[in-house]
Amino acid sequence: MSVTPNPLRSGLEGDRTGDACAVVIFGASGDLTKRKLMPALYNLAISRVLPGSFAVVGVSRKPLANEAFRGEMREGVSTFSRRKPIDGTLWGDFEKGISYAPGEFGDPATYEGLRTHLEAVDKERGTRGNRLFYLAVPPSEFGPILRGLRQAGLVSDSAEGPWTRVVVEKPFGHDLPSARGLNDMIAATFREEQVFRIDHYLGKETVQNLLVFRFANSLFEPLWNREHVDHVQITVAEEIGVEGRGKFYEQTGVTKDIVENHLMQLLCLTAMEPPISLSADAVRDEKVKVLRSLRPMERRVVAENVVRGQYGRGFVRADEVPSYREEPDVAKDSRVDTYVAMKVKVDNWRWGGVPFYIRAGKRMARRVTEIAVTFKQVPHTLFRSPDGGITPNVLAVRVQPDEGIALRFISKEPGQHTILRDVAMDFRYGSSFGSNTPEAYERLLLDAMRGDATLFTRRDEVEEQWAWMDHVFDAWRASGVTPPPVYPSGSWGPEAADDLLAKDGRRWRKP
Repeated sequence: MSVTPNPLRSGLEGDRTGDACAVVIFGASGDLTKRKLMPALYNLAISRVLPGSFAVVGVSRKPLANEAFRGEMREGVSTFSRRKPIDGTLWGDFEKGISYAPGEFGDPATYEGLRTHLEAVDKERGTRGNRLFYLAVPPSEFGPILRGLRQAGLVSDSAEGPWTRVVVEKPFGHDLPSARGLNDMIAATFREEQVFRIDHYLGKETVQNLLVFRFANSLFEPLWNREHVDHVQITVAEEIGVEGRGKFYEQTGVTKDIVENHLMQLLCLTAMEPPISLSADAVRDEKVKVLRSLRPMERRVVAENVVRGQYGRGFVRADEVPSYREEPDVAKDSRVDTYVAMKVKVDNWRWGGVPFYIRAGKRMARRVTEIAVTFKQVPHTLFRSPDGGITPNVLAVRVQPDEGIALRFISKEPGQHTILRDVAMDFRYGSSFGSNTPEAYERLLLDAMRGDATLFTRRDEVEEQWAWMDHVFDAWRASGVTPPPVYPSGSWGPEAADDLLAKDGRRWRKP
């Protein structure tokens, strides 16, 4: 077999890339492919880190010829790529590896045709039989696709020879039984080592940098415990509402949409012990230990430590916006949560007694995701300050936007008098490394091609997250799911969320 060398790959070190492979995207005509997946692959091509022999095969019900599919993908890349304008020469080389295989997901003929198609791709592109199947479809489609792949002999579970992997998008179930059922369905076709459950938050640069910050610096890790930390706040706030996803949100709410996955993963990375290595399982083992250390949320505890909310009418960036109940496809008497705040305890030696306050919300005052570690006050105040106290030191990890890390501490103002001022040492990715930071899907797709599952969630992680969260949902159901308090759009949530911290003598940060 003769394979034409890829001009995009000349002069590169092999250890920066994955194996030659074909990425097969089920649901290729959907928004995820146009907005995230294809722009990510294109940007990997620009960065010259794609495997030397590479192809993309789109699979969807929509009848399209190869050229029409390539045209749609180019339009998506032109619109959503972080690098603009599109490089015509590079795209010309990149699109040679893009093809399309239409078919119904439940039709065995689709997979017979796909097998023939992939055999041709192997010969043309030198992809060596390696397959990365990406399920960019709702979980209801997983069963037919997995069954079709298995029956057509498109899945290899051998440790030798060509490899097969599958990338699964969230949601990973809607409760513990459904998550287990979904995992069992996947396990009937793929070994756990072949499964990559994607949570795009784990691909963000600042989230990855949290491990480096903690475990590559000797300054902070000795302070990262109950002896020095007063409390931790983790915030995932969005300015947008449900953005036309009323039907979806009526089934989920913000707790299932954000807290159960994204926010819990941020908590794990903040609270985990140092892993014995950076292997995928070593890192994920430590995250699972955190999940198993979470204090169970009994019904009485939920009532005292969890606050729900739903956005009403208000103003975001001076624009008037509707309430949640005025959104399309939302019930006029909906009791769905668009805001939730919780006080969480991690019952282990490192964090015993340290509260973790977590919150997530739609239509908030601003878009921000951050982890804020507040350290304990000094034991004895030697200096006077204008408000009679000294602001505690805070280490804030900004995940988005303006990715970076800031450390707030007390300094003296210049002059003859001792006047204290709260100041910050502020590291920003944009100013230090340039503003064109790779997006999450770029890192995660490349890791999947490399076979590195460190930033993907393992089966036991998913099930432990649901096992803990189900206590909260059970308590809500038992209480009759009373209507959540309404908070104005453009605010920081309901007053009850402020009370949650106030009764502990603390308050939320205003990021």
